[in-house]
Amino acid sequence: MSGQTKAVAEVAAVAAVDLGASSGRVMVGRVGPDTLTLDEVHRFPNRPVRVGGTLHWDVLALYQGIVEGLRAAGPVASVGVDSWAVDYGLLDADGALLGNPVHYRDARTEGIAHRVWQTVPAETLYAVTGIQYAPFNTLYQLIAAQGSAALAAARQALLIPDLMGYWLTGVAGTELTNASTTQLLDADIRMWSVELAERLGVDVGLFPALRQPGSRIGELRPEVLEEAGLRGPIPVTAVASHDTASAVVAVPAVGERFAYISTGTWSLAGLELERPVLSEASRLANFTNEAGIDGTVRYLRNIMGLWLLQECVREWEAERGGAGGESLSDAAAPAPVAPAPLDLPSLLAAAAKLQPLRSVIDAADPTFLAPGRMPGRIREACRATGQPVPVTPAEVTRCILDSLALAHRRAIEDAQRLADHPVDVVHIVGGGVHNALLCQLTADACGLPVVAGPAEAAALGNVLVQARALGVVGGLGEMRSLVARTQKLTRYEPAGDRAAWELAAARLDS
Repeated sequence: MSGQTKAVAEVAAVAAVDLGASSGRVMVGRVGPDTLTLDEVHRFPNRPVRVGGTLHWDVLALYQGIVEGLRAAGPVASVGVDSWAVDYGLLDADGALLGNPVHYRDARTEGIAHRVWQTVPAETLYAVTGIQYAPFNTLYQLIAAQGSAALAAARQALLIPDLMGYWLTGVAGTELTNASTTQLLDADIRMWSVELAERLGVDVGLFPALRQPGSRIGELRPEVLEEAGLRGPIPVTAVASHDTASAVVAVPAVGERFAYISTGTWSLAGLELERPVLSEASRLANFTNEAGIDGTVRYLRNIMGLWLLQECVREWEAERGGAGGESLSDAAAPAPVAPAPLDLPSLLAAAAKLQPLRSVIDAADPTFLAPGRMPGRIREACRATGQPVPVTPAEVTRCILDSLALAHRRAIEDAQRLADHPVDVVHIVGGGVHNALLCQLTADACGLPVVAGPAEAAALGNVLVQARALGVVGGLGEMRSLVARTQKLTRYEPAGDRAAWELAAARLDS
């Protein structure tokens, strides 16, 4: 066999299903010793629906989008699914879905955490699970569902990527990286905390057996193969199914002295560790310990992320289209007049020219979690803290990006201190790598070089774990080296007035 023929034979094509909060994609990845490419073959919307006052995910539409994407992908050696965390579907005794899963931004979990803490104090909960407080954690969703007919009838609970895997293969399981976000897993032993769940009246037996990233779930069912126009057998592989876990796989880091920020709707900023940090100081700093591949820990803080800018842009576009923006929500009906698209590059260019750090907000504040009225809420937060109120879209945008850079700085500094794990570089992956202003501001704020890329980190991590299961690529170090050699990366060196960032950080802390 010639060298050229052998190289082609060693390249595997796999399908990565990457489900995000606003859209899903099916990507075809090709992986070999010096090859790592990614092609989007199908994109479909993810439109939550509000019914009877409850916000739901339309998972049947997502599943249909996956099958259509597999048809577009053509012959592949494996399929893997990643998505957001915490949300789940309930199945009855026949394996039928008991209603569309509830969206994590739904209001049903308001006040639930305080009820939980009356039974299990927050510090005890953290010492066991290592999971940060977020009002939408799976634990709080399950407590909120107690007494409902759906939960009473449920015989199984499947997290979103596991639900898709079940429909594709007929085999149920619970992938570890996503399970670790539920606040029901023991962070030390990586098994369900049955004692904790029993104290809270939660049946963790609803979740099927845990499975590791890289394990084989099953094969595409005959009816799926037929609908997708494929010939089997085609295995479905359990990837690091929490999209952030997949994104961290694709961080092109060398060694251990690095921090990462996975940017998109959320910013997930932190470190990769060998052991969880379960101290009270870590809890008070609201850091989470989530499972990564190969026994690693994703020690990170959730920051509101580019959701702030996305919501502002949506409102500005609605105003330009004549629809008004004050009542926008995830389930809002289409505007009667098509919104005029906003020129985002021009907006960012205008923001870059403005005075830095004139007004900043706490980008991790849950005040900004809900959709709607985002520009107004940002102005109100600035007014309440006695800062100049941003008026124009460019001023609001500059406030958001300065604030995100400050939040990145705070998270990375806190993580290093709490984990006693110094870093020399910050890696930014995900959609935020396209925002050069945010990347530069993060380097300035942190006083560290920033390496931006790859943008499609979650899909690449999904592809790489499948490729390793197929024997095409080796361990985590080899996967990251392949990313570094094949993907576009941009380096930003810290610049600007370091003292100004110190003063802005102190202003937020006061």
